[in-house]
Amino acid sequence: MLQGRNGMVRSIDIANELSFSKPSVSVAMKNLRENGYIEVDKDGYISLLDKGRDIAEKIYERHTLLSDWLTTLGVDPKVAAEDACRMEHVISAESFAAIKAHVQKYGGKL
Repeated sequence: MLQGRNGMVRSIDIANELSFSKPSVSVAMKNLRENGYIEVDKDGYISLLDKGRDIAEKIYERHTLLSDWLTTLGVDPKVAAEDACRMEHVISAESFAAIKAHVQKYGGKL
């Protein structure tokens, strides 16, 4: 999302966006880099590798669908986005697929 808005992204951009400390983001970036999810160029700009992009796209799809669904159900958009941020990381693939199928069939209505 940051890359879409800003073009290039550095650790400080992530820290500012998520209100995390720079050292915390630095540790996370090191782990992502060492596990083949991102690469960081000599100027500190971060790029997602294929493996990282696949996961990011899956999480973004979950976030968007869950946030929109909660909003459709009457949840305040800000609360829906915050709840979606928490839910998107812990929901099982089976539960997400069921919610997605329901939303696609009924437009988010119960």
